[in-house]
Amino acid sequence: MMKRSSIWTAVFFLSIGLVACGGAEEPAEPAPAGDAAGAAAPPAPEENLEPVSTVGTMPLLDPDHPDANRQAPGQYRVAFATTKGEFIVEVHRAWAPLGADRFYNLVQVGYYNNNRFFRVLDGFVAQFGMNGDPAVNEAWDRALIPDDPMGEMNTRGRLTFATGGPNSRTTQLFINLGDNLNLDNMGFSPFGEVIEGMSVIDSLYSDYGEGAESGGQGPSQGRIGAEGEAYLARDFPLLDYVESARVVAER
Repeated sequence: MMKRSSIWTAVFFLSIGLVACGGAEEPAEPAPAGDAAGAAAPPAPEENLEPVSTVGTMPLLDPDHPDANRQAPGQYRVAFATTKGEFIVEVHRAWAPLGADRFYNLVQVGYYNNNRFFRVLDGFVAQFGMNGDPAVNEAWDRALIPDDPMGEMNTRGRLTFATGGPNSRTTQLFINLGDNLNLDNMGFSPFGEVIEGMSVIDSLYSDYGEGAESGGQGPSQGRIGAEGEAYLARDFPLLDYVESARVVAER
């Protein structure tokens, strides 16, 4: 995944395409590793997660605030309402603790609400995580977290932070649309997986293709960071987006 603030070298883009401009990276499109439709089904949801309410009051413009740096529960679920329907992600902190903590706090502050899926490549990834408000993007673009050790694989449905190089994760995420095992030795450590609604992810608008930083006709991450939703709504109005994201269960 490409990050707006930390764009990889041309060689790196060609090899992964997961670099994020401005805090998250986008992976360069590899050949799909296996048939996504034939991927193993996600595990059945566990029944012992307790319902919780979304906090929704933490400071969106202050990544250093204590309330935006809480430790996440060992396991939690986040429900995403999108323009194509709902999907649910289950996060396992043991897979990638720092990534799980950052995602938990970003959801709680409302960061992902109204975020566009700005880079959707069929059979590869669906990438999002740049806010529609340039001031919010600027604030979080400098809030880097260290890498987690690799544990799980980038199989279909897994949720992973994009990066702009070592120890550069901020806010951008991608959902693997296929088994992208070639990303496993590049530092992309999954921290959760889609357990319901993968068909919603598969239906996201993808015709804009690859982003401008990788030579495509899709959105420029640099311009998303600087201009926000005004740029996307004007030049890429068909992009689907997250209407809301909220923690719905944890333990």
